[in-house]
Amino acid sequence: MLRGLYEWVMRLSGSPRAIYALFCIGFAESSFFPVPPDVMLAPMVLARPERTWRYALVCTVGSILGGMLGYWIGYTLTPLARELLSLAGMPGAEAALRAGFARWGAGIILIQGLLPIPYKLVTITTGLAHFTFWQFVLASCVTRSARFFGVSALVKRFGPTLLPVIERRLAAAAVAVVILAVLVYLGVRYIAAHT
Repeated sequence: MLRGLYEWVMRLSGSPRAIYALFCIGFAESSFFPVPPDVMLAPMVLARPERTWRYALVCTVGSILGGMLGYWIGYTLTPLARELLSLAGMPGAEAALRAGFARWGAGIILIQGLLPIPYKLVTITTGLAHFTFWQFVLASCVTRSARFFGVSALVKRFGPTLLPVIERRLAAAAVAVVILAVLVYLGVRYIAAHT
């Protein structure tokens, strides 16, 4: 089923209404859809590099708004939220992310939002944990912009040759991004505590 959804999203990326579909996929992936919008964003940037930043913006806005829906599901519809986490294969995600929120606060949203994991795990769990809504929105704006503008910039700069490299080295790239995000977060906290 997942393979069929993936191929359907790839076909959508070449359609005349691809930009609307990109917004919808970005929105849906942040709350309930299993396929990340990157798989649609990358071929669209390759096909129309002059529209790179427009595509990145549309994807980012869709993802942030969808994240708000995911947050609302977690905050108000607890049984549905837990069912969605279970269907995503992450029934224990709630406890792990709650512990992350307790320790790192909004930093956990910043880190998780960059990783190639379903963002709905973060948005729904953030709602379940009753994390502060506006902190969640602000962190989502930062992390989703970084992810989709970053993907778009890389695809625009390096073109089709980059995609196989990213796929092969995805785990190493994700670890590097996490380390960088943690270092930035710790640096900001250190500066804030000593000023």
